[in-house]
Amino acid sequence: MLTEQPINSSVLLAEFNSNIKNAGAIVSFSGVVREHSNDQDVINLYLQAYSRMTEDGISTAMHTAIDHWSLIDVKVMHRIGLMSPRDEIVFIATAAEHRRAAFQSADFLMDFLKTRAIFWKKEIRSDGEFWIEPRSQDFEDFARWSELKLRDYQ
Repeated sequence: MLTEQPINSSVLLAEFNSNIKNAGAIVSFSGVVREHSNDQDVINLYLQAYSRMTEDGISTAMHTAIDHWSLIDVKVMHRIGLMSPRDEIVFIATAAEHRRAAFQSADFLMDFLKTRAIFWKKEIRSDGEFWIEPRSQDFEDFARWSELKLRDYQ
């Protein structure tokens, strides 16, 4: 789930696809480090996690998605450590019988990662170093899933 190694979404998606049976839909999402932030060049992005707690939360969100959308399978890979612009930072894949479940579950998981997963994120930009918090829009996005109860997760 967490890795300090570069993420290769093409390889991860090929592996995910090769293990899926009876899916009518597979959805994947890859996020990359932005090249610009607040009109400044991003030099690096640094992400820290409290691995055990972060992975427990992600696992809970994955199980919630599996239960709610009756997923066939799900994969989440999130990078930590020092990254450069255009490096892949996150990969999500969901497989379901129907497209709506695959799309919605991937969207839910990304909203969870942006607001509930325990990460500390620092941008190193041309104008200095800045710790980054989720935006209000990120919290509004996650609020769409209020009917979902994250099991054993606060």
